[in-house]
Amino acid sequence: MRAGPSQEEIRRQNLSTLLRHIHLGGPASRAVLADRMGLNRSTILALVSELSSAGLVREELPRETGRAGRPSLVVQPESHRVHVLAFDVGVDYLAAARVGLGGVFLDRRETTSPEIGRDPGQAVAILAGYAGEMTAAAPADSVCAGAAAAVRGMVRHPDGLVRSAPNIGWLDEDFGGALTRRLGLDSPVLLDNESNLGALAEHLRGAGTGLQDLIYLHGDIGIGGGIISGGRLLRGHQGYGGEVGHMLVNPRNGRRCSCGSRGCLEAEAGQNALLEAAHRQHHSTTGRKAVQQIVEAADRGDVTARAALHAVGDWLAIGIANLVNLYNPATVIFGGNLPDIYLSAAAQIRSRINSHALAAVRESTRFRVCRLGNDTLLNGAAELAFTRLLTNPLDHTGL
Repeated sequence: MRAGPSQEEIRRQNLSTLLRHIHLGGPASRAVLADRMGLNRSTILALVSELSSAGLVREELPRETGRAGRPSLVVQPESHRVHVLAFDVGVDYLAAARVGLGGVFLDRRETTSPEIGRDPGQAVAILAGYAGEMTAAAPADSVCAGAAAAVRGMVRHPDGLVRSAPNIGWLDEDFGGALTRRLGLDSPVLLDNESNLGALAEHLRGAGTGLQDLIYLHGDIGIGGGIISGGRLLRGHQGYGGEVGHMLVNPRNGRRCSCGSRGCLEAEAGQNALLEAAHRQHHSTTGRKAVQQIVEAADRGDVTARAALHAVGDWLAIGIANLVNLYNPATVIFGGNLPDIYLSAAAQIRSRINSHALAAVRESTRFRVCRLGNDTLLNGAAELAFTRLLTNPLDHTGL
């Protein structure tokens, strides 16, 4: 028979839970925390004192109360003292951010250039340079609690090796290791697939907050999917779960996909398919701006642009119908360039889903665009980077 948790284990779990409440839920009084955690106020006081001594939280009066009488102190995250570094690596886009405890963006850098993400060495150099600039601009007592990056590809769990990233041309790339060495960090830079981190971000801070079952779809050149099931990220055996962009939707007559197959969802509904259908594949404008230009042209009555959006929307809807039937999500959230496509062809997409998804499943499924916008993946990377600190708040060597 396994022994129950010790008092020390309970204490450490309570410290972790309290810090998570402050990190995700924002400032709260001791009374509110006691109610949320089901603990008495003296226990909450002891936990807050420990976290405060560690430099993770502080107590102060709220700015405005709107009530008579002496206001209660609120527990605040030490956002400016404790931060992580978050990175986002795309085909033509690199971004870095310094994110404070509580999810506060303290600093941010980005660059857009065709093919900039294809050379991992160049990407490491640029991102490390951004990290150096942001760290130099941080307060002297600011402490880095971790770092993580979102990449477009199949990332092996838990070691973070990028096994395959066909849209950026990587194969068996130890990008996290290279970035860790360049940054000189004590702990490794964590890596995950961009859609997993998008799902995590929208689940914790965005359009899926409070939902236990959701699917996040991220679109740029490819299409990826992150699945939250029962409140947990669904990774699969080695971390390769959720490769929805390579779901076959048109195997017989489909377009060639970067993975080598034909008729994958991302080949039929990704950015390149849309540009080609709109006869814009040779334009200099790429990325989300190119998608937005097609949407704007369709809004002005451009028949070719409108037909392209409908064609891509049809294939996207078939993929979504399959996912809805498989996972029965409460919500499907669109990120990357997919919000533009979905909003411009929503009626058609929903009609096609209604034709292909089971009635019992689809009737309760809602469709939303991501709430965190262009920072969704950086938010997800930041949450991954905070994992160690939130799990063991007092064990972090840098604090």
